[in-house]
Amino acid sequence: MIALLVLTVELTPAHFLYTGPLLVATPALAAVTMGPLGTLSAVLLAAAVSVTTATYNQAWGSQQVYTNFLALFLVSVAGVATSSAVRRRRESELDQVRRIAVVAQETVLRPVPARLGPVRVAGMYLAAETGAQIGGDLYEAVETRYGVRVIVGDVRGKGLPAVRAAAAVLGAFREAVHYEDELAGVIDRCEAALRRDAAVPGVVDEEALAEGFVTVLVAQVPDGSVVEMVNRGHPPPLLLRAGKVRALMPACPLPPLGLEDLISDPPGAADNYSFVPGDRLLLYTDGVIEARNGGNDFFALPEEMEAAEAMSDCGPQEFLDRLHRGLIRHTRDRLADDVAMIVVDR
Repeated sequence: MIALLVLTVELTPAHFLYTGPLLVATPALAAVTMGPLGTLSAVLLAAAVSVTTATYNQAWGSQQVYTNFLALFLVSVAGVATSSAVRRRRESELDQVRRIAVVAQETVLRPVPARLGPVRVAGMYLAAETGAQIGGDLYEAVETRYGVRVIVGDVRGKGLPAVRAAAAVLGAFREAVHYEDELAGVIDRCEAALRRDAAVPGVVDEEALAEGFVTVLVAQVPDGSVVEMVNRGHPPPLLLRAGKVRALMPACPLPPLGLEDLISDPPGAADNYSFVPGDRLLLYTDGVIEARNGGNDFFALPEEMEAAEAMSDCGPQEFLDRLHRGLIRHTRDRLADDVAMIVVDR
């Protein structure tokens, strides 16, 4: 914009106006808002405009022209150096905050055992790269007398309120899975814990309380060749069988935890799906399927699952690692939202 203004003045009858300070200021202004490459580009543009106007006005040889070039050189060197230092400091601060966020998240999410009863399990959590706030993605797998019970969920929002909500839901789940006969009872315990946490004065502000909710999916793998599920507003899990993927849609969609007022009738029994030896079940949060590439295309999770399975027979952790690599390639290592995945092999 400054370069255009200078050219307008210098290439018209108004060239008697002194525009040197405007070009000298260009690198300094660029250093405030742009990185080193952007600042260097602004320097080259300012130098090109200076050469063009000096040639057009036949001003070469005058002291004013050389003074402007000297000032532009000095300000450019300082601008590029300052921009580099500011960029390094910002990246260092952001990396430190991200490390703290990951540590806080790992305090809530404990590693899942590789083997639980009749299934093999693996879990993965990936922090978003475009922000430093802690997310509310959650997962857990526990072996109980009723079978292996698994939960995956996503708290709306970011920051400490989201972590508190995730901790409340996970704490209730870890306790309830050992005592509740039905999955609906487990969900009710999680919902009650979420309400209690939100009701503590000063813990959650009014706006967050009004808009907050948690999508969750709770699954149970008993000894038989089935998997039972209760889905509360969460993306449907994907079942991989014989190299083909299909979504396990709920028979009766239900709202997330925190929005129970939208339920007109009491929820029915859990949904049952076939889950035979050799099947692979993936539970995930919406950060996976909503990840976009440069062309604004969503991550094709079912196709990636089929491709990962077709490469060779692999265990749950290697399977997740392959999905992770595919996700990073798709987004060029720039996740816009946190990602949680847990895979269960019969």
